Amino acid sequence: MHSSLNELFDALWQDYLVLTPSALEIHRLLGEGEAILNDHVAFRTFNHPKVGLDKLAAHFLVLGYEQKGEYHFEAKKLYARHFEHKTDPLAPKVFISELLLEQCSPELQAIVVGMLEQVDERLTGQSNFLYSGTPWQVSYQDYQALLEESEYAAWLAAYGFRANHFTVSVNELSGFDSLEEVNSALKNAGYRLNTSGGEIKGSPEVLLEQSSTMADTAIVEFSDGKAELPSCFYEFALRYAKPDGSLYTGFVAASADKIFESTNVR
Repeated sequence: MHSSLNELFDALWQDYLVLTPSALEIHRLLGEGEAILNDHVAFRTFNHPKVGLDKLAAHFLVLGYEQKGEYHFEAKKLYARHFEHKTDPLAPKVFISELLLEQCSPELQAIVVGMLEQVDERLTGQSNFLYSGTPWQVSYQDYQALLEESEYAAWLAAYGFRANHFTVSVNELSGFDSLEEVNSALKNAGYRLNTSGGEIKGSPEVLLEQSSTMADTAIVEFSDGKAELPSCFYEFALRYAKPDGSLYTGFVAASADKIFESTNVR
């Protein structure tokens, strides 16, 4: 486990940049040289005893985080929770989801179990677990079989354990007053946005608006060859005040459902 939050997030960010080079350019575009506040990071896993959601969350709980909301994505067969730091309101929120294997086909389960059998029991306790990538070998054929059933499972098979996105806090950007303005700047600079469910997911009524780029691409090495695939993406979040005046800190399942599609192949 990491001894400090900064150390962990620095390591996650460096790993993310390798697969998402556009993030640095977007940083420059939106931050205009100023620091950008990271609203949240997100992780994916399988609900298997070896690597389930709790194994990932443990790395944040020891650093002062606590569980807040939970979310269900029936169509995608996912369950998720989000975590917030107990004392530091500026610490990034953490969103961890897991694929409910028992709801998937026997074929998918067999491929995933084959991957997880290759994972050392001690991996989840190691300090670099959350950016360790793929601790398994998987064939391109198996990847394609996963893709037929679940984009989420296929992405996880290809990229493993790492932040699949970081998120710009639009509230803290000095040069932009709305998510529309951020999206326009991104499109003008040539970035492709996730349009599933609309360019902006959510609304002031649900206290959260979100948008995201479509993922960069990277070369993935499978056991039987290589393929260029969508990697990680950058998200943008604008939060609204609750009746008590404090900013809403949760997530909206209907919006998150569409954000997942930023890594879709098709």
